[in-house]
Amino acid sequence: MSSSQTTTYTITELSREFEVTPRAIRFYEDQGLLAPERTGSGGRTRVYSARERTRLKLTLRGKRLGLTLNEIREILDLYESPGDTVPQLERFLHALADHRGALQRQLEDLQAQLAEIDQHERHCRDLLQEQLRGQRPARA
Repeated sequence: MSSSQTTTYTITELSREFEVTPRAIRFYEDQGLLAPERTGSGGRTRVYSARERTRLKLTLRGKRLGLTLNEIREILDLYESPGDTVPQLERFLHALADHRGALQRQLEDLQAQLAEIDQHERHCRDLLQEQLRGQRPARA
């Protein structure tokens, strides 16, 4: 896990820590979100630095928030750009606002669907009660 001065991680260690598959980590690498150092014969062994670990952590957080991989990549790239973090923060706020709007629309759609289900359930219960009343023998 550690080299002489810098902490490094294997793909197995990161997959265990973040509870994702090595395949998912390789996918994020293919998408340009991670860039581990390659060692060993033919560069087959991936060595992840603290920077890559942080990028993976932020990628997974972005995915939980519902951001696209492109949005996550833009934010990560801005995060690593020298100088002011204002552009990164503004971009992140914009992405969050967009996502909030999409979730709000989904929530409204779900609420409308639930209201429709409630209406159908009430109607079915009323019909069922009428049918059950019509099948019972009259009491003397």
